[in-house]
Amino acid sequence: MIENYNVFLLVCGIAFLFGALFPIVFRHTPISLPMLQVSFGLLMGYWWTTLSFLDPIDNGLIIEKLTEIVVLVSLVGAGIKIDTELSWRLWRPTIRLLLITMPIGIFAMAALGYYAFGLSMGAAILLGAVLAPTDPVLASSIQVGPPNTGGEDTTRFTLTSESGLNDGLAFPFVYLAIKVAEALSAGQRFDGEMLWSWFTHDVLWKIGAGLVVGIVVGKAMAKLVFSKYSQETPISQGYVVIALTLVAYGLAEYVESYGFIAVFVAAFAFRRSEHQHDYHQKLHDFAEQSEGLLMSLVLVVFGMLLGQALQSGIELTWRVYIVSFVFLLLIRPIGGFIALSGLGLPHSEKYVISALGIRGIGTLYYLSYALNHGYFADDDALKLWVVCSIVILISIFMHGLSAPKLLKITPNKPPST
Repeated sequence: MIENYNVFLLVCGIAFLFGALFPIVFRHTPISLPMLQVSFGLLMGYWWTTLSFLDPIDNGLIIEKLTEIVVLVSLVGAGIKIDTELSWRLWRPTIRLLLITMPIGIFAMAALGYYAFGLSMGAAILLGAVLAPTDPVLASSIQVGPPNTGGEDTTRFTLTSESGLNDGLAFPFVYLAIKVAEALSAGQRFDGEMLWSWFTHDVLWKIGAGLVVGIVVGKAMAKLVFSKYSQETPISQGYVVIALTLVAYGLAEYVESYGFIAVFVAAFAFRRSEHQHDYHQKLHDFAEQSEGLLMSLVLVVFGMLLGQALQSGIELTWRVYIVSFVFLLLIRPIGGFIALSGLGLPHSEKYVISALGIRGIGTLYYLSYALNHGYFADDDALKLWVVCSIVILISIFMHGLSAPKLLKITPNKPPST
């Protein structure tokens, strides 16, 4: 890669230019920015034959760290932009999606991975875990608008809050997959004692501690930023966004909890402090632009990876496409309808929320994170990368084309009504 460094910078520059000109040049087309950038990367990867092969397994650590940063910035942006207050009644759709739809997706994809692709038990669980959470990065176009701009309807709020929280709540199942694979690789049986240890530590403790860390960091940061001193001397929004992200994430990981949960909760707790203050708009703008730049880089590289895979003649069986469409068109929508039933939501609203379960960069992070532990067989790892890549690619194009039309059929009413 280093010998192509200058050309790679040119490719990234063009991708960033797409992002800058997209609202002007492509605003009247059905094309989304992620579709454009992935397509550009795919063409570059396919025709740029002198580029070193971007093997996702060999470069797993780079993928993990790069996608981790993108997801973290996206989580902060999602938490800051939510206007809806914390209320059981208003957050019920989100909670149901997290507690019902996501487990349904995990179980269904794990079963398909085991029976359709012949994955080991640990790898099958991992497939379900990495594909279950919706993506806060690629879903930015269907999320709520900037802070205090009004018009935060139920559909956009639910999709925003779901993507902000389920990226962290998928982690217990990723750890379950890692522990199962570790036990199997050591010739052990994953027994009830291991399952209880996973539940008490990876589920109860890490989720609970992540929530506490997020609340404490968010409230403490807000106290500092909105103090009399800082109002007289405004603090740079760039420093605050990065500090909020890294302090919440670093502290959560230090106490062995989930940093993704802590970051989103910290951003939301910060937002609820002086929630009418125009400073939140500045934070949102910085986070959104940072997220867009990082997203462009990841999507172009992801497209190049796919282009190289196609150029190398990698075989994709019909099962990969069928399972991908089954997951996106049946499993997620059905799981969403089940979760949202009985809430009194309009049928169109339930349909749109259930259908727009976008998969993306979060999946790449979880997959590389788990595989970097070294407990999964190379054959399983390759299958996981192929299936996840195709699901993400299909999701980008399918949801990119359908989201604008779907959002138009939902009632434009706030969650409070």
